This record gives sequence, C-alpha cells and structure tokens, in this order.
Amino acid sequence: MTAVSIREVAPRDGLQNEEPIAADDKVRLIDALSGTGVRRIEAVSFVHPKAIPQMADADEVWARAWHNPDVRYSALIPNKRGAERAIAAGFGEIEVVVSASDTHNRRNLNRSTAETLDEITALIPLVHASGATLEVIVATSFGCPFEGDIDPDRVASIVERVRADGADRTAFGDTTGMATPRRVRDLLSSVRPELLHFHNTRGTGLANVLTALELGIREFDASVGGIGGCPYAPGASGNIATEELVHMLEDMGITTGVDLESLLDVASMAEKMLGRTLPSGVLRAGPRTRLV
Repeated sequence: MTAVSIREVAPRDGLQNEEPIAADDKVRLIDALSGTGVRRIEAVSFVHPKAIPQMADADEVWARAWHNPDVRYSALIPNKRGAERAIAAGFGEIEVVVSASDTHNRRNLNRSTAETLDEITALIPLVHASGATLEVIVATSFGCPFEGDIDPDRVASIVERVRADGADRTAFGDTTGMATPRRVRDLLSSVRPELLHFHNTRGTGLANVLTALELGIREFDASVGGIGGCPYAPGASGNIATEELVHMLEDMGITTGVDLESLLDVASMAEKMLGRTLPSGVLRAGPRTRLV
C-alpha cells in the first residue's frame, strides 16, 4: 500500500457539533483546507435550520467558498428536500445517513431504519438524474449507546439493500466512538465499505485506522484539529484529528498528498475561530517538528 485518501469533514461534521460561528469563518476554513493538499472535503449539510442551526447558512457558505478544481466537495442531506438543495448548489457528491440502530435512527431522524432505507431508495434516481453520486453512511455501525452491540449482519443487510438499490458508495460511521480494533475486524470480516469514519472518543481512533488498513480499507474521514465531538460523551474528543492521521500515515511511508505544515496552520486558525483548545496531539506536541 502506498497511498490513502482522506476526506476532511471539519466544515460539516466538525462544525455541526460546535457552537455556531460566522459564515465568514466557515468560508475561511473551507478555503484554507482547500489549499492543504486534501483532495476531498465535506463542505456543508443541507438540513432544516431548526434541526441543525450550525448549518443554517449552508447555501451562502458554499456559494462564497473557493471551489478548488483539484478538490472533490460533498454535501450531506437528510431527505429529498436536502437533496434538491444540494443538486441546485451544484454538488456532484452527495451523502445520506441511516443508522444500523433503529433506536438511534428514531432519535436522529424521527423514523425507523426501514423507513429511512425506503426514502434512500427513492432518493437514488433523483440524485443520479442530476449526474451526482450518492454515498450511504451507516451510522452506529460499531455500537449504539441505546442498543449496545450492533450485529455485523445487521450492517451487512443495510449495505446489501442500498447497493442493490443503486447507491454508489457506502461508509461506516463510528458515531459514538465505540469502535475498537476487535470490533473493526468483526465487522469488516462480514462486509466492507469504501470509507470509514472513526471517532477518538475513547482513544482508539488511530488504532482502528491501522486495523482497517491491514484489512484493505484505503479511505478515511478526519477533521482538522479534531473538531467536532460525540454528543453522548460531553467533553470527550470526537473526530480523529486530520493532522494526527496524516502524521502517522506519512511516517509509515503511506502517501496522503496533504501538506502537514499547512494543515497545522489551519488547525491553529480553527482554534482561534472556536475560542478553545482543540484535542490535537500533533498540534500540542510541536507543530513545526518535521518527520525525519
């Protein structure tokens, strides 16, 4: 293995779990990340502002942001209306979420997993007609705070359903940071997605990446500075910090295409925007120390 693809999710998944910040700052964050060498960025989500007020200005932010032709940008949507907004905004890559846990799905989307899968089935031709692709993210793939362990066969059945319906890609989300290397092996022995999204809530994020690499996964989500968090573990770190992931992979001889120094500059900028110390070990332990 010589290369890994990282999707930077701070502008959407990260900021969605923070206190709202100004549209100007969101645009600055996207623009800065677009110049780090990251080739994929999850830019916004098109959701109702009452549900996620942090994304209320998604249309404005995306219209003003730099669209680097070397970067693939994506948007998250919850339903048909969100898909229509993403298509109108010109996104070629669209994501939708369904939870492997029925309880979590009801808490998150106010409907059952089966009902969400039916909605996704109806979304696929709409997205494809626009020329865009649809990625289905299976949340709580590694465990649920309400239901506990999630049977890998449950996740596999969801993947089988959406792939049969025409979904272009799948991803597994470690929504509440319950994944461990053992859980990663158990799930990936049953079914494999194109991309994995790990949290570092319990300190196992990079260990999970290493396990997934051994099993052949080459695409991962990460968030600069570790922005974002787990709503079920207040104060705990959430998303894997992109700079920590890049630091580890590049030291292993695995190419990411990301300039670590530029990324650390963005992490420092994000700290100032959010007004708090971010949970990034690389940022704290000597951001200008080059790998040797």
